[in-house]
Amino acid sequence: MNAVNWVVAGIGDIARKRVIPAIQSEPRSRLVGFVTRDPAKIAAYPGTRAWPTVEAAVANPEADAVYIALPVAMHAGAAIAALRAGKHVLCEKPMAMNFAEAERMVAAGCSSGRLFGVSYYRRLYPKLLRARRLIAEGAIGRPLVAEANCHSWFVIEGREWLADPALSGGGPLYDIASHRIDAMNFLFGKPERACGLLSNAVHRIAVEDSATALIGYPGGVHGVVDVRWNSRVARDQFRIIGENGEIGLDPLNGPELRVAGRTEMLPAHPNLHFPIVENFVDAIAGDDPTRLACPAEQAAWVDWAIEEVVSAQSGSF
Repeated sequence: MNAVNWVVAGIGDIARKRVIPAIQSEPRSRLVGFVTRDPAKIAAYPGTRAWPTVEAAVANPEADAVYIALPVAMHAGAAIAALRAGKHVLCEKPMAMNFAEAERMVAAGCSSGRLFGVSYYRRLYPKLLRARRLIAEGAIGRPLVAEANCHSWFVIEGREWLADPALSGGGPLYDIASHRIDAMNFLFGKPERACGLLSNAVHRIAVEDSATALIGYPGGVHGVVDVRWNSRVARDQFRIIGENGEIGLDPLNGPELRVAGRTEMLPAHPNLHFPIVENFVDAIAGDDPTRLACPAEQAAWVDWAIEEVVSAQSGSF
């Protein structure tokens, strides 16, 4: 196959640290340019060019795929514009500000005939793939409940847009719970119901500083996700409890998987975004949307669950 020519929309923290290096190191990929309001930012990437808008970038016939690394409020407009221009799209998470927006994005993807994926890269963690196989094999019996906690302190320097609900949608529910909700969706399927609580327990900011989601899955599995920007003790916990045992994945971003009294070491790729970029190129090469680690249709399940949690609030946090 010819190289996949990428445009990256946004040159923020995640793009610089992970997305751009992933594209540059993927052997079938070529980075051709960026969408940015500050063309000076591309000086670090010789041989690339800058466009002021996604619409201008996708008018270039050289571009094949767009990686959307913009604030959440800009995802829908950017993705729909790129898809309508006939470009493949890989979008950062969460895919949208709300479920209706996510549905419009999915519809645009379906009508475009192009691939549309979302970067829920934990689906490609070797330990999460292993956990799904163990569940399917009955290693812990019937699964009953999955629990995830991700706690940290509110440090927003360099990512100030995260504290602006007009750009981010919300706080840790959108930023870090989305990954964990998707991990549970990956393990247990499409959620059937969801509710939860949001609060500002410590920080008086425009978004919540803590959120707890309760999600119901087919077969009676319960998912509990608690995320916080108000804990000075960092936590990254994830476990799956079944009738006959449990699978421990603490810390979720570490290599350890514990089951039946043994520990397996299954480290993720050093660049967490590389496998999702590689997977996307695989799908393009095979012209096969079924290869996508997280197709947009499934990513929208996260937006549905988040909206259910938000709508359960009777007032402000």
